Amino acid sequence: MNGELYFLSGTSNFELFKKIEHRLQKSEQLKDYHPANCLISRFSDGEPRIEINDNIRGKQVYILQSTCQPVGENFLELCLMIDACFRSSAESITAVIPYFGLARQDRKKKPREPISASWAAKILKTSGARRLISLDLHCGQIQGFFDGPVDNLYARPIFAERVNRENLGDIVIVTPDAGGADRARGLAVRLNNAPIAVIDKRRSRPNVAEVHHILGEVGDKHAILFDDMVDTAGTIINVAQALRVAGAKAVWALCTHAVLSGSALEDLRRSMIDKLIVTDTIPLNEAARACDKIEVVSVAPLIARAIICSHKGESISALFE
Repeated sequence: MNGELYFLSGTSNFELFKKIEHRLQKSEQLKDYHPANCLISRFSDGEPRIEINDNIRGKQVYILQSTCQPVGENFLELCLMIDACFRSSAESITAVIPYFGLARQDRKKKPREPISASWAAKILKTSGARRLISLDLHCGQIQGFFDGPVDNLYARPIFAERVNRENLGDIVIVTPDAGGADRARGLAVRLNNAPIAVIDKRRSRPNVAEVHHILGEVGDKHAILFDDMVDTAGTIINVAQALRVAGAKAVWALCTHAVLSGSALEDLRRSMIDKLIVTDTIPLNEAARACDKIEVVSVAPLIARAIICSHKGESISALFE
């Protein structure tokens, strides 16, 4: 892989694109970086229209697009951008999807359900994507759906750096379900091997969770709830209430992807959560930006470093340490 690097963006998260682009432009390791001239517009019926106005033949192309709301439109736009680059004879195409939004149906839980994560992976491959860079996939096994290299980055170093700036005293890392234990353990190691508590929750239907038990000591501790996403916020709100009842002094929630759908913002304001820290994998609307309980940390340095390492053929193992 020795082509020049071109970086493109869809319309879903242009603010994050500019942050990453700034870091790529300033990097002393990149001497062959070029911001690509890509025009995205719409036909009169709303159909996406893609125009790449640079010669990318033989180049390495990286396309940034979060498949957040509206998921279908953003995913279609990404696939059309990939197809345009493929038909322009790009040497390689990497889909950089900070928030992979078609990942929650990763297996059949009931009859006659799709496995949307597998379908999305096939579509990306068919469109021409050779590689995927993503962040905190909803389920790590989703990597197996892609017939090519996948770099699933973790936001926990960024969260750990933010928490370490505070003098929180006695803390406990809380995972909202047993499936997130590895994620919580990775954060706990970075926070001086903090203890871990696990929530025993049951889902009666999608986006509805009930807390049954707390496994671990949370009394008189600063509880840090760690999850990959916050959607309707029902889970973290119920868990926060249970933690306070169990004697936690304060509750912080760290969630990589801020979906924040429905009445999530209003419910968060009334909840027992003291602070919600999210990343910029999904752009927040004005109401979310104005919420005094929400704080945003950027994943731009992490993604920029992953792009540089991928382009230069270097190991990205250091990003996981």
